[in-house]
Amino acid sequence: MIVKLASTGWEIIHQPAHGLLAFQLGQQWKAAKRPLHWPETLIALTEHDDGQEPYEGRNHLTPLGAPLNFQELSYSVEQMRNMVSIALQKSRWNALMVSMHSTFLYEEKRDTDPALDEFLDQQKQNQQSWRRQYGVTKAEATYAYDFVQWCDAFSLILCLDQVPPEGRRLEISKGPDGTPYYVFQRPDGTLGLDPWPYDPVQLTVSIEQSTVPQLVFADDRELYNALQQAPIETKTWTLKQ
Repeated sequence: MIVKLASTGWEIIHQPAHGLLAFQLGQQWKAAKRPLHWPETLIALTEHDDGQEPYEGRNHLTPLGAPLNFQELSYSVEQMRNMVSIALQKSRWNALMVSMHSTFLYEEKRDTDPALDEFLDQQKQNQQSWRRQYGVTKAEATYAYDFVQWCDAFSLILCLDQVPPEGRRLEISKGPDGTPYYVFQRPDGTLGLDPWPYDPVQLTVSIEQSTVPQLVFADDRELYNALQQAPIETKTWTLKQ
């Protein structure tokens, strides 16, 4: 979950919803610069955070009973295996993108956990095998994954309300072509990107966010029930060249 504290309680966005926003941020990418296997790459955007722990016990709570923000969550090898397994049921390209995402996130933790090391080693073998099956180079696969990573980073910036005010520019990430992209907010509330990466000159993206007034929960079941009853706000951003 993406969790923010507001005056009205907890503002919560589910990880799969963040993936859907990443899909929206990628689907209008300039056709001339799109990676290989375009539909499968877009699907990987929607699934790159799937396989989360179920609402059982206290999987989604801090020790004090607050909703657990994803940034406080320790990695789960089982969740990562589930994520790759879910992706593989659609296509090996989809699994390749999701697998590369897991190694992007956790390769720096190598040599801290034997189970994680085993998983990372397996993913390197998987990635090599899947590239060979598709007849693509490592550079072509990396280009596609860098696109996925860019959309993921931009989605998180929007979910976390990190776009700075007063027209100040924030770097999103380097795009698949190695170019740094920046986002900024105009006085009319629209967002600009430099350089502009899309075919249309304007697009609108959105995500659903729940607001839960209760601050502390006894267990995941109580949190889950509160989320089902919580009002839903659709957050919308207009991106304009």
